Amino acid sequence: MKGLVKVLGTLTLLALLAVLLSSVSPVYRFRAPKPFSGKDVFNPYQALDSAGSWKRANFHTHTRVSGPWPPNECPHDAAYTDSVYRSLGYEIVTFSNHNELTPHPFDSTLQVNVYEQGYSPFKFHKLVFGSPGVKHWNPLLPLMASQLQFELDRLGADADLLQINHPYRTLGLSKGRLERLSGYSLMELDTHVSTENTYWDWALSAGHYSFGLANDDLHHPEHPERIAIRCNFVRTPSARYEDLLAALRSGCFYAMRVPDYGEGDWAVKIAENQDLPFIADIGVDGENLYMTLSEPADSIRVTGQDHRTLLLVQDTLSVSYRLLPEEPYARFTAFFPDGAVIYTNPFARYDASQKESPFENAPQPFHYPLTLLYNLLLAALFALVLWLAVRIWR
Repeated sequence: MKGLVKVLGTLTLLALLAVLLSSVSPVYRFRAPKPFSGKDVFNPYQALDSAGSWKRANFHTHTRVSGPWPPNECPHDAAYTDSVYRSLGYEIVTFSNHNELTPHPFDSTLQVNVYEQGYSPFKFHKLVFGSPGVKHWNPLLPLMASQLQFELDRLGADADLLQINHPYRTLGLSKGRLERLSGYSLMELDTHVSTENTYWDWALSAGHYSFGLANDDLHHPEHPERIAIRCNFVRTPSARYEDLLAALRSGCFYAMRVPDYGEGDWAVKIAENQDLPFIADIGVDGENLYMTLSEPADSIRVTGQDHRTLLLVQDTLSVSYRLLPEEPYARFTAFFPDGAVIYTNPFARYDASQKESPFENAPQPFHYPLTLLYNLLLAALFALVLWLAVRIWR
């Protein structure tokens, strides 16, 4: 019994040591929220006429992996998963397994180096695009916003793009934290129960610009209710990474919620997924934002600062909205009779003479005295726990 107590105590202390070691971080002096402003309106769809055609895509996809870690969360390999997506009308599928780069199953020219990063039980996961390798370091219990910001800064140092995954089910990712965090360019949209994307507006209203992607976060392609229920339509000439990257950086894409057509009948699901509504035209004319759809929507909502509804039009094929000088941004959401929903990227104010877009370029500043004190405290706690571990076996 005494031996068992020693083993359990040692394991507990080792877990504490791992938490303390992974908690090393600077402390940031976060800038105060600052809504978008400026005389110009950023148009994420300015390349619409010159960027090929809409191509359907899912960027958050899991497949079977080799080895004991990361654990398998999908029973099927990349080739099978890709084939199911293609039967449903997808032209772009990227494989984002946890902390592992997955080769494309049949065409190396379509390879996209993307992985889902994060080990924390809080599920602060990120989609990392274009990194040459996996960065495994991750705070196990990120209790401070500074730890989350440090993750984004470290991952973004050699990545092309970062997406915050499933923020609606990330423990601790509150409104206050989303009003602080920066250093990412993509936000994953659409919860399982809501089309509101309120958390996106928390960040946008604080002046943290990002584009929105909706993905299946697929683990089971054999279940029709879990696949092709969210997607993105990207304006790109091809599925090659250089073209995808240009589109994802410019914002020339939109996200979509798709009903589970057929409710288990694969033939119906496949047929219905070939004929989805789409955006026929979208852009900015002066300060007038506009969108035209391929078929009438039940309603189109214009959402702006603090998640306010700026305009709601019903039973319509198109919408136009003049962004007032005092309004920081606006985005469109179109609701269709069968339950399909289209989410556009936000149009935001900025000063084109100062920068190319509303994205933040400057990193969050460090608070150097608190950084020193915080990490000295971690070192002291680490030494104490290590001493206790040694004492147990004396």
